[in-house]
Amino acid sequence: MGFEDRRFDVNLSILFTELPLLERPAAAAAAGFTAVELWWPWVDSPTPARPELDALQHAIEDAGVQLTGLNLYAGQLPGPDRGALSLPGEESERFRANIEVAAGFAGSLGCTALNALYGNRVAGVDPAEQDALALENLALAARAADGIGAMLLVEALNRPESPHYPLVSAEAAVEVADRVNEATGLGNAMFLMDLYHLAMNGEDLPRVIETHAARTGHVQIADTPGRGAPGTGALPLADLLDRLAKAGYDGWTGLEYKPGDRPSAEAFDWLPREARGARAAR
Repeated sequence: MGFEDRRFDVNLSILFTELPLLERPAAAAAAGFTAVELWWPWVDSPTPARPELDALQHAIEDAGVQLTGLNLYAGQLPGPDRGALSLPGEESERFRANIEVAAGFAGSLGCTALNALYGNRVAGVDPAEQDALALENLALAARAADGIGAMLLVEALNRPESPHYPLVSAEAAVEVADRVNEATGLGNAMFLMDLYHLAMNGEDLPRVIETHAARTGHVQIADTPGRGAPGTGALPLADLLDRLAKAGYDGWTGLEYKPGDRPSAEAFDWLPREARGARAAR
């Protein structure tokens, strides 16, 4: 099967970043894709002004692409931060202020996945205090996601690049999602399986897929080393996606890789153009 029978979306926060934000949806469409995802685009504001939200909504609608995933406010990302929801004080409040705004924006575009990055450990703060705060905020986010018919995603990152992030294994992220579901009773908290991060952690990816495919709400890929396009490293991504399909995963696969020193539009040569939007359009 390989890459040809998958539903791919383009992450516009790591690809096409050479373009202004409002031009990226059309660029993805011009490259043959019918779906996109985003980190929270306004890193300095969890509650941007209505015209900013409207402008991005119109850019996505005018490009004719579907928004399949949106990160909730996560601080400076890209940058030093890895989320805000477990950080006591101002950042946690900013996350809470963002929940309804992000859910409303996602709902207006039919987006059915909200990703909530956990946040780094804070020196001098009891990890148990952060975990309790995280559960409170994740439960709030799960309820907001449920209100728009969406799932809430919990993502594991990798320890080499995110040494202060506590969720650096598939098991850790799935456990958090399970705790959220227990707290809310909704069952809409799911695992975001980022194969790049898990590979960087040295996990047994076939075992992760076999164990956690049923709990997986979204998949993201990049090759290792380097976080480049499939084929630029050593990760057998086509085989891993086949394993996911055989395990029952039929959701979107987000392309969350760096284009390298070439324009983003040239970073998709590994995927035939007819395979970029075919399944999404059916």
